[in-house]
Amino acid sequence: LLGAQFVAAAEPCAPRAAPGGSDAVMLDAASSDVDYRSNMVVFRDIVITQGAVRVAAQQARATGLDFENSTWSFTGAVRITVEGGALRSDEATVNFAANRVATAKIRGNPAEFEQPRTGSQDVARGRASAIDYDVAAGSVTLLGDAWLTDGRNEIRGQQLTYDVRGQRVQSGSRPGQ
Repeated sequence: LLGAQFVAAAEPCAPRAAPGGSDAVMLDAASSDVDYRSNMVVFRDIVITQGAVRVAAQQARATGLDFENSTWSFTGAVRITVEGGALRSDEATVNFAANRVATAKIRGNPAEFEQPRTGSQDVARGRASAIDYDVAAGSVTLLGDAWLTDGRNEIRGQQLTYDVRGQRVQSGSRPGQ
């Protein structure tokens, strides 16, 4: 032990749930490191699930265990499962609001997205320097050297937005670019 730091034993951390029944946020980690002075928690080999949304990484940092209104940083082999699709990256920032996953911003070399297309054998795939996932809007926005395919056609641009539910893509650029 160093200062006010506590290192959890080698046993896995018990899953923790936020209020809300089956849509509860569940946390499972191989270990945790809590710094009570800064209220910072570091988890290793972590998996957070809520309904169909799953976030897994080698490491996560958070200020406390609050899912009401918090931002978590994930690093190392980040995998996020969403609405029948998946995001992969080197690092991600996930925002929780009202005990729900609200947004995820992933960065990587590259950050990747894929989703099997409904009624087809095709898979929508995309990659970019960064991808923003908005849970409420059901969209992923690929930013910076973006590439997306629907399994038959390819599109490239600096910004591509894919509607996960409607399985449609829009291209454009941010103002000033």
